[in-house]
Amino acid sequence: MTKLHWLRAVLATALLFLSAPLHAKTLRVTMHSDLKIVDPIWTSALITTYHGYMIYDTLFGLDEKLNVQPQMVEKYTLSDDKLTWTFVLRDGLAFHDGAPVTAEDCVASLKRWSARDAMGQKMMSFVSTLVALDPKTIRMTMREPYGLVLQTLGKPGSNVPFIMPKRVAETDPNKQIDDLTGSGPFIFKRDEWRPGEKVVYLKSANYKPRAEPPSGAAGGKVVKVDRVEWLWIADTQTQINALLGNEIDILEQPPLDLIPLLESDKSVGMKVVNASGRQYAFRFNTLFKPFDNPKIRQAATYALNQTDMLKATIGDAKWYRECRSVFPCGSAFETTKGWDDRLSSNFEKSKALLKEAGYDGTPVVLMQSTDNAYLANMAPVAKQLLERGGFKVDLQAMDWQTLVSRRAKRDAPAQGGWNAFFTSWSSAEVLDPISTQFLNAGCEKATFGWPCDPEMEKLRDAFSRETDPDKQKAVAEAVALRMAEMPTHIHSGQYLQPTAFRKNIVGLLGSPSFALWNVEIK
Repeated sequence: MTKLHWLRAVLATALLFLSAPLHAKTLRVTMHSDLKIVDPIWTSALITTYHGYMIYDTLFGLDEKLNVQPQMVEKYTLSDDKLTWTFVLRDGLAFHDGAPVTAEDCVASLKRWSARDAMGQKMMSFVSTLVALDPKTIRMTMREPYGLVLQTLGKPGSNVPFIMPKRVAETDPNKQIDDLTGSGPFIFKRDEWRPGEKVVYLKSANYKPRAEPPSGAAGGKVVKVDRVEWLWIADTQTQINALLGNEIDILEQPPLDLIPLLESDKSVGMKVVNASGRQYAFRFNTLFKPFDNPKIRQAATYALNQTDMLKATIGDAKWYRECRSVFPCGSAFETTKGWDDRLSSNFEKSKALLKEAGYDGTPVVLMQSTDNAYLANMAPVAKQLLERGGFKVDLQAMDWQTLVSRRAKRDAPAQGGWNAFFTSWSSAEVLDPISTQFLNAGCEKATFGWPCDPEMEKLRDAFSRETDPDKQKAVAEAVALRMAEMPTHIHSGQYLQPTAFRKNIVGLLGSPSFALWNVEIK
């Protein structure tokens, strides 16, 4: 950070404290995970994405009805030949250090983000030039028409195209940033960050909200508290006790088996913030044995079943849904083609495929996240099912943040790498072949797991060029069939996640992300 930027940051913080009320309002929240990685472009970990929404803003945002809306952008146009997009920033945008947000900042941010994100990579493969015409104007010129520009710039989940200062965005995408100057409604208090204990955010005096009601990740992001503390509590029963005892205000992901305790307390409310729900995924590492062989990956699709895993993890059937569709059930591209006979624990079929593939008993190093109630039981059940299907499985337990760091490594499993793990995505993040990160089969350009399948990439390209819904549907079905043949991951069921809060907390928004602007303490 330059001396000028440092001075701006010091002055901005000083002004913040001078203008703070005598009795500052502090919102206390326990999230689903501890925050240990703070670069939302370097990692796709959900907790880091939520951290990103706290301190950064975006050019576009998804509203509560999943429609793309301008956010930092005031207006935009598309040329008649569908090749030139022009975006004009709204007035008054500023970073936390007081410096104005410029088109150059936005261009640099989009370039860094697109190097890591599947949708960003695909969009940029159609881009001829991306430049700043003046301090407020961005121009994107395409080689050929691309139908998903706004959906890509407004994507709600990892990795999100957050806007950072140009000096920060010029950091190598494969290296984590160390300057957390943001463009969003909250300031990250790095000096108060205690991994394993708490994360602190302050209201940004330099942030200018849109002059309209908030809606999901769009609209006016008006902060109505002075300070937010994410307080990490690893034990789920202790989380519940903290909410009931008024030691925290919001519990983002209360364990479903303990929800009856919350429902019996009149001081506690409940809301499903993300109405579209979430989808589980079992991710393969295709670089190493045994999952470098697609037929062995096919065997796993027969050995597993969603019912046993969902029962063990979610429990109450009112909160989960079995779904063999690659894209979420109830979405526009729902299809079970290629998957009707899979996810059925057909152990004989699994064993037959392993024999056909020449499986030599190489153990599957399956990473288990033990500190996330919504993931902890998935891996042990999968281990049992895979073993009954003929696999050898080495289950390795760790906390989620260790798993997040480890999954980025390309080391061999015997040298500290991995073969598989479970995660989940917001259903809004996996609606089609482009937005679904795990369908990116671009080899080294793909996210962790690094599948390499030119045929899948051709199908994804075809989908991105198509604008006719019926033809898009046909391509999505072809993608599902190809995934059955060359699996990149296994979709492992859907679930809804309620959020619990003290009833003196109002304004919690419905959103595929987790928004804390608009929240008030009454």
